[in-house]
Amino acid sequence: IAEQLGYTAEQVAWVKVPFNKVVQPGPKEFDFDVNQVSITEARRKAVDFSSGYYDVVQTVITNEGSAIDGATSVADLADAKLGAQVGTTSYTAITDQIQPSQDPAVFDTNDQAVQALKNGQIDGIVVDLPTAYFMTAVQLDDGKIVGQLPLPDGEPEQFGAVLGKDSPLTGCVSSAVDALREDGILDQINQEWLAQQGAPELS
Repeated sequence: IAEQLGYTAEQVAWVKVPFNKVVQPGPKEFDFDVNQVSITEARRKAVDFSSGYYDVVQTVITNEGSAIDGATSVADLADAKLGAQVGTTSYTAITDQIQPSQDPAVFDTNDQAVQALKNGQIDGIVVDLPTAYFMTAVQLDDGKIVGQLPLPDGEPEQFGAVLGKDSPLTGCVSSAVDALREDGILDQINQEWLAQQGAPELS
């Protein structure tokens, strides 16, 4: 995005910001944030979003041999103890789509959710697909993707760059994202880094 806007890599400064701080109202420590934040109307009340740069699929992960290892449908998850990061669309997917009999566990960070899964406190975690690949490949010794949740009715969920409310840069960043999509660069990035096998769709 920065390159599309005419900046060099040397001109880009990176700062780490907790997820909750990104989506809360108030002044920002960044010009824009790329932090796998899904665009929602509720969040738009507090922050600005660029055009969507990635179509999101919510995914359930677990450890091999768990109670939900081998599940092939959303109904198979009905009795599972699932967890997600607080305030995320992953948490909403548990409560709205899966609707398990047990209340979901809520964590301040995804790292805490991973630790809970390692400790056997939960059966699985719901995260977006790119995060699911990372967790199962890097953070978990026996991690396994159970499957992707069906897309809800309506518009697909998308990640967008986050900016402060009414930022003068929102239009510029959106134009950059739109150009990257039109030029096929977003698709190239997706194919290089995110297009992997092993994430079946749950019925």
